[in-house]
Amino acid sequence: MDRKFDIIVVGAGLVGLSTAFKIQQKMPNKRILILEKETSVSLHQSGRNSGVLHSGLYYNPGSLKADNCVKGRRELVDFAIKHKIKHDVCGKLVVATNQKELSFLPKLLNRGIKNGLKKLEILNPSEMKEREPFVSGLGAIFVPETGIIDYKQVAHKLVDLIKKINSKSGVITNSEVSDFYRNEKHSVVVTNKQKFYCENIIFCAGLFSDRLAKKDGLKLDLKIVGFRGDYYTLTDQASHKVNNLIYPVPNPEFPFLGVHFTRMTCNEIECGPNAVFTFKREGYKKGDFNFKDTLDALNYLGTWKLFAKHWRFGLNEIVKASSKRVFLHNLKKLIPSLAIDDIVEGRSGVRAMALGSNGDVIDDFKIVQVNKNIHVLNAPSPAATACLSIGESISQIYLNQKN
Repeated sequence: MDRKFDIIVVGAGLVGLSTAFKIQQKMPNKRILILEKETSVSLHQSGRNSGVLHSGLYYNPGSLKADNCVKGRRELVDFAIKHKIKHDVCGKLVVATNQKELSFLPKLLNRGIKNGLKKLEILNPSEMKEREPFVSGLGAIFVPETGIIDYKQVAHKLVDLIKKINSKSGVITNSEVSDFYRNEKHSVVVTNKQKFYCENIIFCAGLFSDRLAKKDGLKLDLKIVGFRGDYYTLTDQASHKVNNLIYPVPNPEFPFLGVHFTRMTCNEIECGPNAVFTFKREGYKKGDFNFKDTLDALNYLGTWKLFAKHWRFGLNEIVKASSKRVFLHNLKKLIPSLAIDDIVEGRSGVRAMALGSNGDVIDDFKIVQVNKNIHVLNAPSPAATACLSIGESISQIYLNQKN
């Protein structure tokens, strides 16, 4: 096997694959290797998210999140149509359940309009119930450009397209990067199996982005801290209570959206997630623990400052994670008719949250360049929706580096 490539991408999630695809499109002769430590692509944040095509409603106008989400969603829908990937632009309701949330709807609507969203409308309770008969609320925003998609299908299609453009490019799984360095001629990437050689490395390592950046000599003003999100699934007898997507009005004081209902492309209805600190960066089970990950997070001042700022919220999330009845109580704020037997435990995911030393969540995307390497330091939601747009941005950084 040839071990020399032009570019090595570390991480076969949606951002890594989209980056490789965009560069490969522009430079078909470049040999690109994507290294993935797992047995397949998109097994972490890319394949364990809620499967939503986000519209761009929530994000600050002019932010990288807002710009990339809106552009990326439109491109991803076109991509899905072209390549016959399961998706449905079905729209969603953002539901206000009290007066404070109701008063926030016009501001949220205006933010969406500034971000370029079309045909947004505020619905009264009767209009809302025409779309979702079992929802209870004082009003809602209907967001027609939100949808659902099979992100794993997207990931596998990107792999196929990269190989189709250049048969000497591709993905190697079960290959965890343990070291990398630069010698006089090229960069050397060391995996658990063998060494590879290249000119440029692009790091799209999600939950481990900060560690690889530090290894590359970057002085960071952030740390990645993991938060697990647990989902429940509606049973067959209750699934008729949700037609498409139902979200709460986000609380601007907290970095999470709150529990919501999502019709998946397989037609199951997921509800959740909560958000609890995890003692392992890839800790998908409630009892998962990793000493290094725990020490790393709890030795960081920013973690404790986050806890101090949001301790009530955090305590509520822990209780919600440990009690099905409490979780149900939160779901009933949107659909009061749900009963305890209507929900069963589902899957979980871990969100890579970038924290500043002051305890604030670094909310926007963050991509940095050091020497011949590029690091995606922070790509939280809506990175899956925005993956093709983010990949385009990274490809431009790479091209500018070459010129």
